[in-house]
Amino acid sequence: MKRFLPVDELARDARFAWIHESERTNDPRSGPQNNGNYQRAPRFSPDDEDSLDRARGLMHGIFMGEVQALEGAGRTCWDFDTGAGEHEAPYALKLDMARQCWDESRHVEISIKLAEWMGTEIGEFGEGRGLYQAACNPDPALRLTAVNRGIEGLAIDVFATMRKFGQAAGDPVLTFCEDWMLADEVTHVKMGSDWLRRLTADDPERRERALEFQRLVDKIFSSAGRAEESKEDARQFRKLAGFSDEDIDEAHVPLAAEEERAARLALVAGSRTVAPSR
Repeated sequence: MKRFLPVDELARDARFAWIHESERTNDPRSGPQNNGNYQRAPRFSPDDEDSLDRARGLMHGIFMGEVQALEGAGRTCWDFDTGAGEHEAPYALKLDMARQCWDESRHVEISIKLAEWMGTEIGEFGEGRGLYQAACNPDPALRLTAVNRGIEGLAIDVFATMRKFGQAAGDPVLTFCEDWMLADEVTHVKMGSDWLRRLTADDPERRERALEFQRLVDKIFSSAGRAEESKEDARQFRKLAGFSDEDIDEAHVPLAAEEERAARLALVAGSRTVAPSR
């Protein structure tokens, strides 16, 4: 089986449409986008006229994110030889990623059932593949930083927000699903934080590269799903996952739209579609 699978070779059936991120986030069902930055789009509440479509679109995006998180964790098990080198992954790390694959598989199943409950068909909304692209970095330390620290950290914020939304809407199914998946995301983020330290313990230069990459990732993703009414919940869950108060405060200083786009390009700039030289 091929290592370092290109993003355009992911297995999808005819229900799925891979579209440009700008096209996906400008879907009118997602609500107004008045600042060029989908992370800072206006929040919505159950009382809003378009809240159902916006909630369905958001949860379909989360479903696709779970699929790609499963693919990314699985690729980490396969893409790297087992070992302690910079382009190798320790066996214990592969075991953790295998465990995460099981969690992500369960999240995919939960998300499918939740979509049915909310009246959404699989593929009704377009798929962006930024998460998988972030999971293609040839350095396992940076890959874990992008996926487990950054994108799974975003999932903490989104699930905390949507759990509050479900409670406000009187929707016990949405609330239960978000609560169930939220617990796993804390574990995934903590795994990423722990392995980042372990993989770079004896390599100060690599650790500095990883920490700089971590700051970039935190800037991009840490405010994305955080609504005002759930921010304290999200903060507490992030602290359980290994974030400090300083990490959270620094990360939640929002980027301007142009800075955001530049940071996202930098996030995937190091990703490869072929295996690195060994």
